[in-house]
Amino acid sequence: MATKSASVGSKRKSAPSAKGKSDSKKARLDETKPRRAPKEDPVDDSNDASDSEDGGARLEDDDAKKNAKKVSGGFAKTFERSETSRESHAKQKALALDRKAAKPLADEVQRTKKLWERLRRKSHVPKEERQTLVDELFGIISGRIKDFVLKHDAVRAVQTAIKYSTPEQRKQIARELTGTYVQLAESRYAKFLIGKLLVQNDDEIRDIIIPEFYSRVRKMINHPEASWILDDIYRGAATKEQKAILLREWYGPEFSLRELTKETNPTSDLKTILEAEPSKQGPIMRSLADMINSLVQKKMTGFTMLHDAMLQYFTNTQPETEDFNEFVEMVKGDEGGDLLKNMAFTRSGARLVCLLLAYGSSKDRKQIIKTFKDTFLLMSGDVHAHVIILTAYDVIDDTKLTAKTIFPELLGEGEENAQNIVSAANNPFARTTILYLFEGLAKSLFPSSHSFDVEVLEQVREIRKTTSKKDEDARRGELVASLSPQLIAAIETMSAELTATAFGCQFLGDVLLSGTGDKSNALAAIAQTASGDPSQEPVEDELTTPQVHISRTPFGGRMLKSLIQGGKFDKSTGKIVPVDPPLEFANILYPIIQEFILDWATGPSSFVVVGLLEAADFGEAAALKKLLKKNKKALEKAATEETAEQKASREAHEEAPKGGKKGKKKGDKPVGNMGSKLLLEKL
Repeated sequence: MATKSASVGSKRKSAPSAKGKSDSKKARLDETKPRRAPKEDPVDDSNDASDSEDGGARLEDDDAKKNAKKVSGGFAKTFERSETSRESHAKQKALALDRKAAKPLADEVQRTKKLWERLRRKSHVPKEERQTLVDELFGIISGRIKDFVLKHDAVRAVQTAIKYSTPEQRKQIARELTGTYVQLAESRYAKFLIGKLLVQNDDEIRDIIIPEFYSRVRKMINHPEASWILDDIYRGAATKEQKAILLREWYGPEFSLRELTKETNPTSDLKTILEAEPSKQGPIMRSLADMINSLVQKKMTGFTMLHDAMLQYFTNTQPETEDFNEFVEMVKGDEGGDLLKNMAFTRSGARLVCLLLAYGSSKDRKQIIKTFKDTFLLMSGDVHAHVIILTAYDVIDDTKLTAKTIFPELLGEGEENAQNIVSAANNPFARTTILYLFEGLAKSLFPSSHSFDVEVLEQVREIRKTTSKKDEDARRGELVASLSPQLIAAIETMSAELTATAFGCQFLGDVLLSGTGDKSNALAAIAQTASGDPSQEPVEDELTTPQVHISRTPFGGRMLKSLIQGGKFDKSTGKIVPVDPPLEFANILYPIIQEFILDWATGPSSFVVVGLLEAADFGEAAALKKLLKKNKKALEKAATEETAEQKASREAHEEAPKGGKKGKKKGDKPVGNMGSKLLLEKL
């Protein structure tokens, strides 16, 4: 047993001590170092007289040699390298110039760049010299434009040539580039040349370029460069038929076949296509969904063509189906809300957002509205986006959410409040986002130019019958109550600015007749805008625009008369429906205009005086009638003589060229102040 134990112990290695470990490490390091040659014994040069006399002479000579070696091998080499570097750079530059000169059209490209440098400074080049330069430029590029347009430094010269070209020269360029427009659209620089050609609105050039994109839409819309120029052409240059052909390619590869692009009346209306061939509904909808989802995932959501395709898909799915719900989730799930914000500013996109609000649950509506935070002010003035705000008023039952989310952005806060309201009141689209709650779909607010708004809102109102729970009048009343105080306060401080425009006067009338709250201060402020002598001409000043008296403007007179009447005209009954509580504006206005009442009675706003006599709540009617009777002759004169407006109209008719648009004959038009005639009848 002892023997066995010893053998086992002999195999086991004991741990070395710290000192032993460091010694072994040192030994290993020593082994890796190069071994030095052993020092030799010094040689005895006692026989050398020079060395024996001066033992340091040899050391000095060695140091001198070393220093000399440093100079020759160090600094001299550095100087040599710098010389070589300069020569090397010069050679590289020469080689680059040689390579550049060896390229095709090198001299021509260089010359076009010099011409472009001169032509781009329009204000520094006389017209005669510019024409000479343009002729020279066309002489260089004619017949070789395809070689120039794909060079990033030469394509700018071609664009300049197009800018100063004649219509025939532009057509020549367009014809010469036939067959290359898809390649140009995919180029980072050449794509702008297509825009330069199309911006001239030439039908022949348009019909040369756009058909080259047929059957290539599915590829181009996913291309980082071509997609933008394709969408610009689709939105701004293509005809109705061309847009239909381009959009149809989203419905599947079969619609990219050239045989199908030769239809006489192509349509992109998906409903019509599916009604003609119901069996293709599955493949078409899948292809369309894949195309839409692909662009959304790539964050390429600003295309008008995409929004048109999305609207086609959504309107051809049934509510509460799997496809419908997946589409809604895709739109809501876009991070950052860029998709919804981009959609708001196109026609199809805005309509689609309105439909999503109309069909959505309360949770969906809340999420969509919050996505537009910090964007409502911009949306309110946009030709399409403002209708989304109107839809939100119509379908969101939580009026506190609507008021809290939308109104602060539209109206502003603090000092911005009044100015924002004046700006909104005078904007043809932003005004609807305020007055819609007071006027509804009135023609005065939605003329024929706003037919898109009326169409969308009528569709939304039909849908909300099954998706919204709150009563329409209750919802509108709650929003009006929340909005009115801020509007009335702004009228009090900005009445002069609002009464100076037609839109501003309509805004005043609608808010004061339909709003809620204390209106006495606002009415007094409006009455003050009527003070002063109506016959006095405005003083012209270089710094400010001359302010015309409110009685001299037709819109100002109408607004004052409507406030005097104290209500809106009801067509069904043919009567004025007074507001409650009554405004009693006649009693506020009369003391201010009493001094010049005769000028009012015989001037352009004579119907304001007629309104005073007809107002049931006017306490000075008898005194006014007595005053007018004393000046009956002035009223008779005004009632029979031609007014300034009638005279101007007659003279314009007489000066109109023969064969032009014919107006009424002189004898057909009534002469005299109509308001003065009515006052005489009442007296």
